[in-house]
Amino acid sequence: MRASRFQRYRPLSLLFTIILFLLVMMEVAYLSRQQGLEELQQSAVANMGRYVLSVQQKLDRYKDLPQVMASHSRLREALAHPNDPARIDQANRYLEQVTEVVGASDSYLMGADGITLASSNWNREKSFVGLNFSFRPYFQDAMAGKAGRYFALGTTSRKRGYYFSWPVRQGEQIIGVTVVKIDLHEIEQDWNDPLQDIAVTDEDGIIVIATRPDWKFHALHRLSRSDLERIVDSLRYLDHPLSALEVVRREQLEQGAELITLLEGDRIRGNALDGLQTTEYLLVQRPVPGTGLNVSILARLTPVNETVIQALVLAAFVYIALVLLVLFLQARWRIGRERRAFQRRELRALEERERQVSAIINNTRAGLITLDSGGRVESFNPTAEKLFGYQAGTIRGQAFTDLIQSEEHAACQRLIGAGSCREIPELTLESAGIRRDGSRFPIELTIGCMALDGDRHFIVTVHDMTERKEYEAQLQRARDALETRVEERTSDLRRTNARLLEEMQQHRSTQNELIQTAKLAVLGQLAAGINHELNQPLTAIRNYADNAASFLKLGKSERVEVNLQEIAGLTDRMAKIIHPLKEFARQSSDQTGPTSLQAVRDGAMSIMYGRLDKSGVELNWPDLSDVYVRGDTLRLEQVLVNLLSNAMQAMESSPVKRIDVSLERRQGVVRLSLHDSGPGIAAEDTQRVFEPFYTTKQRGKGLGLGLSISHRIMENLGGRLSAENHPAGGAVFIMELPATDAQETEETP
Repeated sequence: MRASRFQRYRPLSLLFTIILFLLVMMEVAYLSRQQGLEELQQSAVANMGRYVLSVQQKLDRYKDLPQVMASHSRLREALAHPNDPARIDQANRYLEQVTEVVGASDSYLMGADGITLASSNWNREKSFVGLNFSFRPYFQDAMAGKAGRYFALGTTSRKRGYYFSWPVRQGEQIIGVTVVKIDLHEIEQDWNDPLQDIAVTDEDGIIVIATRPDWKFHALHRLSRSDLERIVDSLRYLDHPLSALEVVRREQLEQGAELITLLEGDRIRGNALDGLQTTEYLLVQRPVPGTGLNVSILARLTPVNETVIQALVLAAFVYIALVLLVLFLQARWRIGRERRAFQRRELRALEERERQVSAIINNTRAGLITLDSGGRVESFNPTAEKLFGYQAGTIRGQAFTDLIQSEEHAACQRLIGAGSCREIPELTLESAGIRRDGSRFPIELTIGCMALDGDRHFIVTVHDMTERKEYEAQLQRARDALETRVEERTSDLRRTNARLLEEMQQHRSTQNELIQTAKLAVLGQLAAGINHELNQPLTAIRNYADNAASFLKLGKSERVEVNLQEIAGLTDRMAKIIHPLKEFARQSSDQTGPTSLQAVRDGAMSIMYGRLDKSGVELNWPDLSDVYVRGDTLRLEQVLVNLLSNAMQAMESSPVKRIDVSLERRQGVVRLSLHDSGPGIAAEDTQRVFEPFYTTKQRGKGLGLGLSISHRIMENLGGRLSAENHPAGGAVFIMELPATDAQETEETP
């Protein structure tokens, strides 16, 4: 009853424990985070003075140098005589010496018009001499009689620098300006705290010095359009974009500190973000007096997070320890109450198991025999009594080896005479059992050692193998019969395969003969036109030959030579007429490669131009000069000639005879479409036009093989040939072939 009540309330107790654990963890996390932020802020404020002092000390080393330089006689003489090379040279060398001694970046002298008269880098490629810096605020402040201070990128060197300037006076008049530029790179090298990032910003919030190089020339706050335009127009930071850091969250803390979250990473593909992550910082800022600069410390929250994690681990450990202590005490009370009941149940279970084991031993289908340390029988179960024909009482004390054939006696004796049970392996073997009447039967027996009351005993498991041996014999006979049938079937399959290969070879030969027959049929249709084309040059050759004979009799050898040249030209023309027909008639190879559609068009037109002209067909081609496909020129010519011939025959009764060829490229496929002005294809014939021997022509006009052969050629080339009706009338045949490059090496498919 109590156990069931405890189990009933266990889910509620578990839920209460989890909720209390979560509340404790939340409170500990909040308090430890607040404490960690306070400690981090105190550490950042303590370090701030050191960083501000380092910036101020660096600048104070050079702030009075322009004033000292303004009183030097060489610079004053250079301002008084700007066209005197000797005085300008003395000023250059003086500035070079001063810059090297004090460790400044550059120093230079400017006239009242802003043009640099002398500079410490006078002898370098990017010298300031002759440049006008009147647009710089430090020059304007000095010309107003004030000391100038300004941070900017050099327009010539494109390096960061802090500029000090001072007016050069002659009486009450300002005649020039001295300028010293220093490099603040050393400050960044001295700041190397791995948990704190330092940034120095100007009066507009632009980061000019930073321990993170990717932060330079970015703003801590977003700039207004007017401020951004003002900064860009001043050329203070040249062509840097001056974008703001990606601050996704700000939280104001006490004493002017801020908790900010930055989005850091690479921005690519327009507005798409790749590899971005957010980082939390504690931001503390303080101005550097008299410089217009502000030092900002962005401390990572790593120590705070570690503090929170440590506090959570400690709180979780304490909470879990208390829960485990309660559970331990509760378990001890419950175990003490249940132990006695468990002992009573175990005693009843032990008695029940003994009855079950006895029942299993007596009813198992395997014979079980126990032996003493000398290998003599101690007990027989009923199955063993049935197998061997002995009663348990009569066989007890007899040697076990009397029950098996003599061949296994030695193995059994070695096992029984071995050392302790740990050293004796289990023995399994097949043998023949000997019944009481002397008959034998196949058995499988397993002998294992067991220790009882400090002495060795053995248990033998005996299985009757009579049925199994009979089954194995039947299985062997079936396996032999199956192997015989497999050999016979394999022989039949070899003969069938040979016949199929022979039929495939015959089919391929028949297909090639049909293709060649179709080509010769087209050539036969072209014979009349070719006859007309050849008769004209033959007649001309006869006339030129007669004339040459007459001129030869008259002794006009130059006229004879002209007539012979004309005869040679006519023979070349006849050869050009006949050559495409020979190329078209010959068998093509199975090789495919980059094929120019312009060459295919020219080959087909050389064969078809006479028939097209005679039939009055208007043929419009697209530009195919740079179109290459994977195929074979001769086979593609045959397909094109077949399509043009079919289109001409379809338009015989049409008043307008026109074939429009269009080109389309997409996804690595070239589509060449031939649209004729004929009556089109009947709806019931669109699916049958490519069947062998199917034709709608009159008897004697064709065998119905042209489109079927063309369809098969396109498939062999890895392309496709299809037919459809055009919405404006007429039929459209579409050739689709894989596109390729002209420089691609030909391959064998």
